[in-house]
Amino acid sequence: MTKSSAAIGAKSVAAEVAEVMRAVGVPDASWRNGTRATRSPITGEVIAHVAEASGDDVAGAVARSVAAFEAWRTVPAPRRGELVRLIGEELRAHKAELGHLVTLEAGKIVSEGLGEVQEMIDICDFAVGLSRQLYGLTIASERPGHRMMESWHPVGPVGIITAFNFPVAVWSWNAALALVCGNSVLWKPSEKTPLTALAVQALFERAVHAFGGAPEGLSQLLVGGADVGAALVDDSRVPVVSATGSTRMGRIVSERVARRFGRSILELGGNNAAIVCPSADLDLALRGIAFAAMGTAGQRCTSLRRLIVQEGVSDGFVPRLAKAYGSVSIGDPREAGTLIGPLVDAAAYEGMQKALEAARAAGATIHGGERVLADVWPDAYYVRPALVEIDEQVEIVTHETFAPILYVLRSAGLPESIKLQNGVPQGLSSSIFTNDLREAEAFLSAEGSDCGIANVNIGPSGAEIGGAFGGEKETGGGRESGSDAWKAYMRRATNTINFSRQLPLAQGVSFDVEG
Repeated sequence: MTKSSAAIGAKSVAAEVAEVMRAVGVPDASWRNGTRATRSPITGEVIAHVAEASGDDVAGAVARSVAAFEAWRTVPAPRRGELVRLIGEELRAHKAELGHLVTLEAGKIVSEGLGEVQEMIDICDFAVGLSRQLYGLTIASERPGHRMMESWHPVGPVGIITAFNFPVAVWSWNAALALVCGNSVLWKPSEKTPLTALAVQALFERAVHAFGGAPEGLSQLLVGGADVGAALVDDSRVPVVSATGSTRMGRIVSERVARRFGRSILELGGNNAAIVCPSADLDLALRGIAFAAMGTAGQRCTSLRRLIVQEGVSDGFVPRLAKAYGSVSIGDPREAGTLIGPLVDAAAYEGMQKALEAARAAGATIHGGERVLADVWPDAYYVRPALVEIDEQVEIVTHETFAPILYVLRSAGLPESIKLQNGVPQGLSSSIFTNDLREAEAFLSAEGSDCGIANVNIGPSGAEIGGAFGGEKETGGGRESGSDAWKAYMRRATNTINFSRQLPLAQGVSFDVEG
């Protein structure tokens, strides 16, 4: 089912953007008078001309960030947490406006735009509690009269590079932790979604005002293209760079940061699978798979890309799924009832079509995948989600295509299913639908899923901020958000204190000198 925008009518996306930018206090000059055009994926219309940073601007921003860090690291951590609490309060007060802007600029449906801002609020709450729990360990020493411990210290300016699909939440995962850990932050947003970044920066500055002032340059925004990102990545004064995006981008970032002995936190591609076992609650599985595969128009790093259905259940289940694919509502994400909005741009559509052509050449049966609503919005790219039945995990299936394509594979049992699940270069998220305890535990064991996230009876997407987020293999190995991910934003020191009057050496070494 496709829906046009008759209900919303005459108001353009650009007009709605202007209302939101005024509401959150973004200066006109930063988004009206610049050189880079920004388009909304909803209609394809130009909604802004943003001002861009240059290489020289990056160098100056890093210098200010270093100075801000040197002051901020001396502020007690609970006090730093108070600033993050105030950021969370600004987000609560402007959740509707910022969530709407996410919809307008990234094309997410209303509930997902609001959900992304809620995720920001949640990580602020988490970080406020963390500000009183930046703990180290006391470690038993082999030497009498000695105490050994570890302590954690702020590391320095943290560079944050984010992608279009979560234009603000991923910044918050990194920035909230970095700030309570005592660091300054430099944010390079996707060139496709600069407006949401400008809005968040305005809210940050409001929080700083309520806080009573913070070091100048504590959080800075660097809008621009690949040259801006490269300048940030190459600057040795930025010890940590957190980058979210494609595996190709991650390889470039990791190599350049490693060349100067910096640290990377990489959250890259996913080619996530779900296994459906004969014991599964099939109604539950259908709902979980539908959201995971079609939500956000398949443009989540945790989107479900591969469905592995075991014999005994596939013949009845796959037709039900195909029916759901044929009936899902596609259209303007601002409209109530829309479940699938647009792809971000023409390149995303072209990538989807190339993948479907490769699958067709491999003998696949394809349901959906065609462009819709082109007569309404010729410059926007709405597609019907594609369900692709394929006999083998051929090469195209092992690649991540950032679009709503779900490859359906059939397997003989759990060992074969897990082998298929793990048989791709990526290792972000995974899930299994089963009511068999042994199957669930096997999937979660060392011999089961090789992903950073492994779920039972839910899909692979929709992670909560309490757990560390990230994956293995070509996903990059980084972790963001909850659990002990905060340690990546700090430096560890091991300390030994001798409170005796003797000087025994470790490992029984003897070294006596006369003085």
